[in-house]
Amino acid sequence: MRNSRLLPYETIVQAASGEPEAVNTIRYTALVNGQIDQDTEDYITQTLLTALFKFRFEG
Repeated sequence: MRNSRLLPYETIVQAASGEPEAVNTIRYTALVNGQIDQDTEDYITQTLLTALFKFRFEG
């Protein structure tokens, strides 16, 4: 069973290449009380990019 709260791999790859819709999807996950929390967004972005590179080189 797939966790529906996880971002799809394709979204992460697209966001890493600057696709606006994918970036907005990631920004949406950083909403805290209706405002984008920059620290949360930075953490999510860094975590996703780290996982992306790990997946590419180890997979």
